[in-house]
Amino acid sequence: MLAIRFNRVGKKNKAQFRIVVQEHTIAPGGRHVEIVGSYDPHSKKGVFKNERIKHWIDKGAQVSDSVYNLFIKQGIVTGEKRLIKIKAKKQKKGEEEAPNQSAKADAASLDEREPRRTGQAKEPVAEKKEEKQDKKEEDKPAEKPKK
Repeated sequence: MLAIRFNRVGKKNKAQFRIVVQEHTIAPGGRHVEIVGSYDPHSKKGVFKNERIKHWIDKGAQVSDSVYNLFIKQGIVTGEKRLIKIKAKKQKKGEEEAPNQSAKADAASLDEREPRRTGQAKEPVAEKKEEKQDKKEEDKPAEKPKK
């Protein structure tokens, strides 16, 4: 089954999209049948091949929700916009608080700690070194008494 969907191109933090026709099982950045347009979300401008888009839709190509809404906005396709489903992030086991609450708790804990002192060693690092030395001493076999 063919799909008409976005293929992200462009630099980091400066996305641009090609609108491609490709097999739905292939990754969006992979091999495509045809490029039917492009879209720049920053300037809200796009170039579309209207005839080719309608041709592929008539042939049975399925349009992704985001691309379909863009086509409606541009007047290529008529109809109602589709609801775009955004997957929620999975929470780790034991975490039941909302993400905003955890961010606030982290910020509060940062405010409570002491300010950093420059030029001095941190206490936790010194404690870890002492613990390692104690473990090394414990691991050494006990000396045999001399006769």
